[in-house]
Amino acid sequence: MSIDAQTVKKIAFLSHLKIDEDKIDATKEEFNKILQWVDQLKEVDTEQVEPLVSVNDGTLDMRKDEVTEGNQAEAILANAPMQEYGYFAVPKVVE
Repeated sequence: MSIDAQTVKKIAFLSHLKIDEDKIDATKEEFNKILQWVDQLKEVDTEQVEPLVSVNDGTLDMRKDEVTEGNQAEAILANAPMQEYGYFAVPKVVE
């Protein structure tokens, strides 16, 4: 499989990325390198390999869930640059 310049532009549009026209060819080459690498991975024989849930064999030690320092909302909000109604206030980032 090979990616062309038109596909790069479509991927950029769908992912809301701005790719300058002079970088389309370089991006196309990077995409093609990634696809070649994926094709190499497909050639690996994994028939006798058991699926992994985790790379760690051990288990995590569970601790008792206890509140150690609660009721400090005012102290925490004192560090906030903006607050409103007892909550952090942040600038709107979605139009």
